[in-house]
Amino acid sequence: MPLDSRRHHLWVAGATALILLVVAGWSWTAGRNAVEGDSASAAESDPRCGRVQREPVGDAGAHIDSRPITYLAAPPSYGDHRSRWEVRAHTFYDIDDRPEVPVLVHNLEHGYNILWYDQTVAQNPIALAQVQEIADHYATLDGKRDPSTAFIAAPWTSEDGPAFPDDMHVALTHWYADPTDRTRSRDDEIGLTRYCATVSAEVVRAWMDDYPLRDAPEGYPGLM
Repeated sequence: MPLDSRRHHLWVAGATALILLVVAGWSWTAGRNAVEGDSASAAESDPRCGRVQREPVGDAGAHIDSRPITYLAAPPSYGDHRSRWEVRAHTFYDIDDRPEVPVLVHNLEHGYNILWYDQTVAQNPIALAQVQEIADHYATLDGKRDPSTAFIAAPWTSEDGPAFPDDMHVALTHWYADPTDRTRSRDDEIGLTRYCATVSAEVVRAWMDDYPLRDAPEGYPGLM
């Protein structure tokens, strides 16, 4: 074979191999992202979940320790709460060890995102294991918490208030405030809620990215 023809064949073979490597790499990355849930845009439009609900906080947010606190929303994304909150909170609670709801509402004020799961999830071993797996992802072994992992999963029961909307068994909540305004004027504070029919690590990942600890009235990393 002439030298120029041999060089041409070698160039074609090399180019073909490079293309195959690029395609294989893209396919592996896409597959990994699908498994790990790195696509926030897919989560935001997930058909298993409703739209994000937004409600102005107004004057709510007082510390109340002397009486029960009733929340109209199921679950609350803001509101009056106990003066105590779960410092260095666990990422997963069940009905036996969960703090009362007004304590967790205080955690919302400090920037935590809460995944509330109802009795349907609690009684489904597979769904509950998914919640625990998500919570474990945001936990750390050394007891220290990174601001990006301010996450709590907790049960919502019939004793806490009304049931979730029909066919919805999970709710994500965040108490939002403009991180550039620490005057606590309340004008920029909003309670955010999103209901989902099933547990989804991808949806939780997108929610955590969209609503970090700093985007809260008292979302200071040093207070975790």
